[in-house]
Amino acid sequence: MRQIAVATLALAVLSSAYAEDRSKLVFEDKFDRSESQETTEDIGNDWTTNSKNRAGGNKQVDLKDGAMHITMHAAADHAVSVGHAAEFRDGTVELRFMLEDEKDVLGLDIADPACKEVHAGHLFKIDVSSKQVVVDDKKSGAMNMKYYEAKKAKTLTPEQSAFIASKRKTFPNTLETGKWHHLLVKVTGDTVSVSINGKQVASVASEGVAHPTKRLIRLSVPRQAWVDDVKVFASTASVGK
Repeated sequence: MRQIAVATLALAVLSSAYAEDRSKLVFEDKFDRSESQETTEDIGNDWTTNSKNRAGGNKQVDLKDGAMHITMHAAADHAVSVGHAAEFRDGTVELRFMLEDEKDVLGLDIADPACKEVHAGHLFKIDVSSKQVVVDDKKSGAMNMKYYEAKKAKTLTPEQSAFIASKRKTFPNTLETGKWHHLLVKVTGDTVSVSINGKQVASVASEGVAHPTKRLIRLSVPRQAWVDDVKVFASTASVGK
C-alpha cells in the first residue's frame, strides 16, 4: 500500500510539473487595489476602455470590494469594452464573474488589432448570460471586412447573411444571478471550449479561432457585470508553430 501511495504521489507531482511546463502565465489581475479618485476611470494595471470615445468620457468601470464593476453609462452608444494586452496562440482565459440581472451579458472578445482582415481586430467572442452561452467566429463571419463593409452598404446577400449566422453557435445554459461563477475559455488550434464552474458548456471548431496570434482580450458589457481574478495562460506547446 505504501508503494502504491508513493507512486501515486510521484505521478501527481509529475503531472503537475508537466502541466506547468505546458503553460505560461501571460497576464493576471486580482483587482486587489483602490482607485486614486472616484471621478474618472482609474482601473490601473494597463487596462483600457472605450469610455472616452463611446460614452462621452463618463466613468463606466469601478474597482469595488476587490473586483471590477462594469456598468454601461446612459450616454454610451456602444457596449462597454475593457481591454488588456495578452498574447497567445493556444491557451486559456479564466476569470470569475457575476451577473446581477437576467438581462445582463458578459462578453469575452479575443482580438488581434494587427489583423486587417477584420474590423477592430475581432477574432471570436464568447457571450455569457443567465440563459445561454454564444460562441461567435467573427473573423470568418460578421467582422470580416468583406461582410462588415457589405452590411454597412446594405448590400449583404441572403447567402452571406446565412453564412455569418452559421458562424454563431448558441448553447443553452442556466446561471444563477447575484452569485459568482468561474469561466474558463480554452483555445486549442481551431477549437474553443467554454466551461463554467468546472462544467463544459460549449465547444466550437471554426477557422477564425485558429488565427495564429491572439493579442488582446476585451470584456464586453452591454449592461453591467462584475469581474475578478482574470488570468491568461499561453500553451508552451504552441510556441514556434
